[in-house]
Amino acid sequence: MGKITASATSLKPDPRYRSILAGKFINCLMYSGKKSVAQVLFYAALDYIKEKIPDREPIEVFHTALENVKPYIEVRSRRVGGAAYQVPMQVNRNRQQSLAIRWLLAACREKKGRPMYLKLADELIAAYNKEGVAFTKRENVHRMADANKAFAHFAW
Repeated sequence: MGKITASATSLKPDPRYRSILAGKFINCLMYSGKKSVAQVLFYAALDYIKEKIPDREPIEVFHTALENVKPYIEVRSRRVGGAAYQVPMQVNRNRQQSLAIRWLLAACREKKGRPMYLKLADELIAAYNKEGVAFTKRENVHRMADANKAFAHFAW
């Protein structure tokens, strides 16, 4: 059973950029209900991105990075006749978004020794440039789905 989250209808956009996606990202970044701390981290990361990529708006970099990390196909386990097969299946839009956010935050959290806003900014810039840990995770998922294409007929 996964985490209980608020429904999409009750999501509020973030105060600075008025982006619902940024608001969702801040909610996922938040620990122990400390939303103001998560907002400070997110906006500090976007300010750092603005320094590094001055010709692009930081919220555009954020949206593009999330688009680059979204998986379009994944493998899911299916039991057929006593055997378990890894079956490639399409990913719906909500799951794509949540996986992308989860992979970006996991990539930031596994790095040690630097402030979180710097790790988050570096990972967003790397995802924007189609590189980094989160993008590699997406590529691995796509590669695994491609390798298991022979079991696609088990999808239902």
